[in-house]
Amino acid sequence: MTNRTAQLQRATSESSIELSLDLDGTGASDIHTSVPFFDHLLTAFAKHSLTDLRVRASGDTDIDVHHTVEDVGIVLGQAIREALGDKSGISRYGDALVPLDEALVQAVVDISGRPYLVHGGEPAGFEFHLIGGHFTGSMVRHVFEAIAFNSGITLHVTVVGGRDPHHIAEAEFKAFARAFRQAKAFDPLVSGIPSTKGAL
Repeated sequence: MTNRTAQLQRATSESSIELSLDLDGTGASDIHTSVPFFDHLLTAFAKHSLTDLRVRASGDTDIDVHHTVEDVGIVLGQAIREALGDKSGISRYGDALVPLDEALVQAVVDISGRPYLVHGGEPAGFEFHLIGGHFTGSMVRHVFEAIAFNSGITLHVTVVGGRDPHHIAEAEFKAFARAFRQAKAFDPLVSGIPSTKGAL
């Protein structure tokens, strides 16, 4: 079995990012993006997807966290794509229904090679809420878009219910993590690429 790891760097006039991951890790993380709540979300993703993740990021957060957060999502997606390799032997599909107190979120993943995001159910006004005083709720969707489109996965995230923006955002990342954990896992019953096309 080959190592499913990746190490990437990205530098623009808006942000600088170094990221490494191991899809077959234990959920260990070392994350510093300069956006504390985003660190919290990525730590939850690593822990619950059993992906070892290290991130160092900085950017023009004096303007807004948008550039730094979105660019980390882009690099994370690219790293996932690289680490997955040819996807031979994986389960491919995963789904999870995750509660966090009053919040409940469903996520479904298909490591399909076809980037797509369906995202909905967040309560009215969620996108405008500043979580932790700095992370706008709208950034949750931006991150999922960046990950899905750069990793080549199909991702459905549905907020079934919830009131507290912190709980909703965290449940979304945990649900994605658990679904991704299932999808990336090796299935002993799968031989080769799990697709009738022979490629993903």
